[in-house]
Amino acid sequence: MKIIVPMAGRGSRLRPHSLTVPKPLIPVAGKPIVHRLVADIVGVLNQDIEEIAFILGDPAFFGDDVVESLKELANELGAKASIYRQLDPKGTGHAIMCAEPSLSGPAVVAYADTLIRADFDLDKDADAVIWTKKVDNPSAYGVVNLNEKNEIVELVEKPETFVSDQAVIGIYYFKDVSVLKNELQFVLDNNIINGGEYQINDGIKRMMADGKVFKTGTVSEWMDCGNKEVTVETNRRMLGFLAEANEPLISASITTENTQIIEPCFIGEGVVIKNSTIGPFASIGKGTIIENSTIKNSIIQTNTTIKNAVLDNAMIGNHAHFDGTFTNVSIGDYSQLK
Repeated sequence: MKIIVPMAGRGSRLRPHSLTVPKPLIPVAGKPIVHRLVADIVGVLNQDIEEIAFILGDPAFFGDDVVESLKELANELGAKASIYRQLDPKGTGHAIMCAEPSLSGPAVVAYADTLIRADFDLDKDADAVIWTKKVDNPSAYGVVNLNEKNEIVELVEKPETFVSDQAVIGIYYFKDVSVLKNELQFVLDNNIINGGEYQINDGIKRMMADGKVFKTGTVSEWMDCGNKEVTVETNRRMLGFLAEANEPLISASITTENTQIIEPCFIGEGVVIKNSTIGPFASIGKGTIIENSTIKNSIIQTNTTIKNAVLDNAMIGNHAHFDGTFTNVSIGDYSQLK
């Protein structure tokens, strides 16, 4: 089994945090989004992963440090890492084709801006599985249309009339991903463009037209990391799930003085906290210093200093310095508010 992970976009909706750090590497509950996503997919698949192919953007942004972190991730999961580049952002279908040498055999394609909780077995009779989540407002999503055999026969983007309540979340399984590769090559060769880009859906639609059987794999939780608000909410939900699973979230190397920690919280290595209340639902990156502050429902990244602050629904980047009483903030790396 292989996992194909397009992650070339810079994440404009999550600025300023994605100006210096690629969005898939921004931490949620103390771990980069892409690390959590890939590990969760491996857990759902419950089988050996031979290769994880990452499609990155411009090396000036997705540099050697990003490559090394992804190689370490693959190695931790017992897989080989393959690194590809999409230097010209031409859409999801084009991104997948940038990993053409890896497009053979069974594979999962997953876009690295979402997190999941799922427990299901892949349908061995299906040629492909599209992972979905039941939603209350399907008109806001791309959804699947099912026949009487619960096979997917159509993809419908933001339907004005009810088609189904199963929204496509951006994770796909292909029994043989080379079939998708061939259809996407046709899309590229014939300049089939939607929304100004080459889309994975056009390859999938050609597979359906050829009679390939698509089934759904329904996830119990689907958490977006598209902008600051939903990323903070995803952090809150993920901390709750990890606490229920009794995963250790607070490093033994933290230093506290006159401080209350209200769990669940993630607190990284070497964090120093004085005269403060932390939590619930706060994630504090390693090397951060916090003094005279109250922080809850927030993400503070690494090597940052927070003083005299009351923060709720906040997101603060790496190497930042914040001193004040603003309550709802979003500042990126190396920023200062005094």
